[in-house]
Amino acid sequence: EGGSGRRIWGLLVTAGVGGTLVALYAVVTPFVTPALRKVCLPFVPATSTQIQNVLKMLENRSGSLVDIGSGDGRIVIAAAKRGFKAVGYELNPWLVWYSRYRAWRDGVHQNTKFYISDLWKVSFSHYTNVVVFGVPQMMPQLEKKLEEELECNARIIACRFPFPRWIPDHTTGEGINTVWTYDFKHSRGCETKSLDVTPETES
Repeated sequence: EGGSGRRIWGLLVTAGVGGTLVALYAVVTPFVTPALRKVCLPFVPATSTQIQNVLKMLENRSGSLVDIGSGDGRIVIAAAKRGFKAVGYELNPWLVWYSRYRAWRDGVHQNTKFYISDLWKVSFSHYTNVVVFGVPQMMPQLEKKLEEELECNARIIACRFPFPRWIPDHTTGEGINTVWTYDFKHSRGCETKSLDVTPETES
């Protein structure tokens, strides 16, 4: 009986440890996986000052809004409270589910949507306001993608790091809370779109 009891106890311990490891893997993997990608985009929550600076750059704006790499949904929810139809794209499913819960809790779930998606596989062509919390390694490629996809009335708001070639139309904040705003210029009834770019210098 003693041997049988030890076997049962051993099975229970093994099952408990195994279950804990599986649960831990399920929780941790979505946070670790982005660091293993070619361009690392870690989750760093937006500060309250950053959110206020973004909202300042959205004053007198309307239309749809997208937050690229929306994290826990702070920007999307804050924009929805200002009347925007706001959408967030985030690769981490736990953050997306938490964002949906926060939007429901704050009463703006009808004006928000959150998608589990890789930003490089999404077209942003139908958004007129774009918010980006990026890292330097991704900004050149994202700059090209947005320039190809966005319409001439779009406004792009970059947080923490500016785009490498575009010249911002507006800048507010300082340090990590700095926000750079870029407006697409248009002429001939929006047939041509362009952004001012920093002149390239010869090396």
